[in-house]
Amino acid sequence: MKNSKKPSQDHADEKQRDLELKKSNANNQFLTTNQGLKINDNNNSLKAGERGPSLLEDFILREKITHFDHERIPERIVHARGSAAHGYFELYDSLEKYTKAGFLNDKSIKTPVFVRFSTVAGSRGSTDLARDVRGFSVKFYTQEGNYDLVGNNMPVFFIQDAMKFPDLIHAVKPEPHHEMPQAASAHDTFWDFISLMPESMHMIMWVMSDRAIPRSLRMMEGFGVHTFRFINKNNESHFVKFHWKPKLGTHAVAWDEAQKISGKNSDFHRQDLWEAIEGGNFPEWELGVQIIAEADEHKFEFDLLDPTKLIPEELVPVQIIGKMVLNKNPDNFFAETEQVAFHPGHVVPGIDFSNDPLLQGRLFSYTDTQLSRLGSPNFHEIPINRTVAPMHNNQRDGHMRQEIPVGRVSYHPNSLGGGCPFQAKIDEGGFSSFNERIDAQKIRERSESFSDHFSQAKLFFNSQTPIEQNHIADALSFELGKVETKAIRERMLGLLSQVDKNLAAKVAKALGMNVPTTLEKPINHGVGADDQGKQEPKEVKQSIKNSDALSMLKNPTISNTIATRQVAFLCAEGVNADSVKTMKLALKDAGAKAVIIAPHLGTIVSEEGLEIPVDQSYLIAASVLFDAVFIPAGKGIPVLKNKKEVGEFIKDAYHHCKFIAAEGQGVQVLPLKDDLHKDAGILTSEKIGDKALATSFIKAMGRHRFWEREELLKKE
Repeated sequence: MKNSKKPSQDHADEKQRDLELKKSNANNQFLTTNQGLKINDNNNSLKAGERGPSLLEDFILREKITHFDHERIPERIVHARGSAAHGYFELYDSLEKYTKAGFLNDKSIKTPVFVRFSTVAGSRGSTDLARDVRGFSVKFYTQEGNYDLVGNNMPVFFIQDAMKFPDLIHAVKPEPHHEMPQAASAHDTFWDFISLMPESMHMIMWVMSDRAIPRSLRMMEGFGVHTFRFINKNNESHFVKFHWKPKLGTHAVAWDEAQKISGKNSDFHRQDLWEAIEGGNFPEWELGVQIIAEADEHKFEFDLLDPTKLIPEELVPVQIIGKMVLNKNPDNFFAETEQVAFHPGHVVPGIDFSNDPLLQGRLFSYTDTQLSRLGSPNFHEIPINRTVAPMHNNQRDGHMRQEIPVGRVSYHPNSLGGGCPFQAKIDEGGFSSFNERIDAQKIRERSESFSDHFSQAKLFFNSQTPIEQNHIADALSFELGKVETKAIRERMLGLLSQVDKNLAAKVAKALGMNVPTTLEKPINHGVGADDQGKQEPKEVKQSIKNSDALSMLKNPTISNTIATRQVAFLCAEGVNADSVKTMKLALKDAGAKAVIIAPHLGTIVSEEGLEIPVDQSYLIAASVLFDAVFIPAGKGIPVLKNKKEVGEFIKDAYHHCKFIAAEGQGVQVLPLKDDLHKDAGILTSEKIGDKALATSFIKAMGRHRFWEREELLKKE
């Protein structure tokens, strides 16, 4: 008997069955391994005790991270867009008391380094000015082997356990159904994840601050993030945190400016670093350490092993121990910047690991990722990755092998090769892991000391100036304003209320919502959290209520130098040559660079009849690419007032709180207002070639921006 149903009806029935099956699965789905094994805990790696090291037998962690590590080829899964440079590190003071690492003991050694800076979320083709964490990784080519200090420009991280790293990156990457947005966290999947992970709140404060949009790679701090160990010759251990302090200070751009820079020059940071080094303006950072005695491990209100926490400098001062100078650009971007392989497990005798559960997972993940990205276990033979120390081992063959080992012996122990290569004794420089006592049960849990998620988020926010706090509120309003799912926005407002109620109220007003009066229990872990919420977040009273070191504007170590700053000179035919020359020389003496901008390239003729070379035309130049603006005097200058490009240039500079100076007829180009004299960020003089104006302008630029102008802008 023939089937009386039409093909279209068959298709409809099949589609309905699929929908019913999906609906059934949605109500009965459990997390499983790739072999179908149901997972009981997807939030914690298997450790030897709740504060112990991660265990190699954790097949769930290894499967999850292995799959994650091999998801992308050939670019890096994270930190794909990078810039790098060669340089050296010099030690100020020997740390022999704390570590036996040779390059931290001998002040006569100049250690070669290769440093790579990067964004995290975007692809290789994304913009430099995304709101994002910046990678800050340093490879030290020491005489004892390569040491990699793999860090970021923020001292904390989103998560506490490596088990959640694939989830974090999957959430922040472009959404998989349409591959949007690129290099941005302002979308539903990221904030859905964050709203269900209150441990992320401290990091969120950092990422929503101006630290996430640095003016230059040369003007940002670096941090090792994790707590490491120093081991001295007596096998005594001290915990250590690493800090990089830029000699140029820490500075940021405005968010609107960052977006416009992305349109004008998406290579802004990359070009800035390259040109600074090519011009001989070598970037410098000082290396600082916070050292904590083994006996003091548990004396703080937070856990040293928690990567979402920092050690306030008021509790443990940063000891400056040396400096790093970057003085050479790569010869080949692919061969060096792209092929360099960093790994937190590349250590030397005297530096060892703590049981930070995020660090423990990274020790596995980096090698696994590099096997995929660089195609071979021999990636250490790529020139940029080669150690300067002698290398002898029994590892042979493999894809892309470059070394040609000789002899018949490739095993240990052996007698046919005379026993070579030998194991090195500790006193011969052999690496030995710290003999830490561990007496614990295998467990998938976190220590109770990891459960404080809001105290340091509060500390960071309270340490900011009102200007910086407003920027954080604006950033959150922008990001959450892009989120389409109301429930996600509500959960985030609930978490923000635990950090600062006024902050939550400001963001809620921008979103047209109310701050929830009650929070989900367990706090924002959502429906179906199961035992994820068995450890309810708690707040621990902090002894430090405010830390100037956490503010870019209050930090007492911030430099007021204007070295390498770019100043736009808005010129035209008939400009006064003395006005240009006086300001240009003053800026040059201060280390800054004047850039002559005019209606056309080539040269312009001054009112004195002199030819002045032009660096850029108004068609090319944009205010967002400069740090400050100067409008010189000259009979021909007032014509600029009627040029649209000049008006937009000055308007952007004004709205981005940059310092603006004008003298003589140049004052006429400014869009004068009755209350202009109230804006201390605009400096004027009727005198031509006014050295006093130049001095005041340079001093003002040392502040980087006149952020107080934002209050004036609100009144417009």
